[in-house]
Amino acid sequence: MTAIYRGMDRAALDAAYNNVAAAPDFAGILADFQARSARLYESAVCRRDLSYGARPRQRYDWFSCGQAGAPTFVFIHGGYWQHCEKEDFAFVASGPLGRGFNVALAEYTLAPQASLTDIVAEIGGLLDHLAVDPDGVGSRGKPLCLSGHSAGGHLTAMHRAHPAVAWGLAISALVDLEPIRLCWLNEKLRLSEAEARACSPLLHIGPGAPAVAAVGAAELPELVRQTEDYVRACEAAGEPVRGLQVPGCAHFSLLDDLARPDGVMLEALAATMRAGRGG
Repeated sequence: MTAIYRGMDRAALDAAYNNVAAAPDFAGILADFQARSARLYESAVCRRDLSYGARPRQRYDWFSCGQAGAPTFVFIHGGYWQHCEKEDFAFVASGPLGRGFNVALAEYTLAPQASLTDIVAEIGGLLDHLAVDPDGVGSRGKPLCLSGHSAGGHLTAMHRAHPAVAWGLAISALVDLEPIRLCWLNEKLRLSEAEARACSPLLHIGPGAPAVAAVGAAELPELVRQTEDYVRACEAAGEPVRGLQVPGCAHFSLLDDLARPDGVMLEALAATMRAGRGG
């Protein structure tokens, strides 16, 4: 077989980005996530399906931590921009809520109904919406922490420079889309070479919010490499992005860490926030 990317042929590249196949029991993992999310919806103070645009999936859920003047933690789910929905991952809000954040759980239009360029723009629209706060949730004038997992990590990195974003937490972020364009994931994404370059945060490092770029130490090697490459590029550009490998975590168990107020990732985020205040 012919090598098409970093010495890998198509079959090897497909496997290198197949997080579901690498999980021992993805169906069981997702069912657990959904059950825990349903329990949080029942117990938390929440406004559901608030619209930030005209398309059906341009919506978000708002969870209140009950503290006046709290910052907002915006979480963008993964699924390679073409699978899943916010309701699958609501359980992760438990961690930020326990750290004194309100939480906005973001949804967006999936490929192929939307191009990746469109999806990136939708998240920008959500951030603009929260900054103005026409829904009266309390986000206007309050700092936002933008976070996301996998495809959501990519969207986080794409918007680190948004004026409403004070901090970032990019989790297993896909920052170089060339291998995505060349593997099975492009059947629905339909990325051209030009769009892949335009939507690759690794190729567009610029001034932005202080951030943590986290990845599980037990993830697929390509996911680990992407985060390491991004951190090195940010460091070379003098940008305040800290790399973090979470011990023992694979792609999906990272979300268990995020759901804990005392988890490794939220502790690292808190340290970044303190550093930004000079303390």
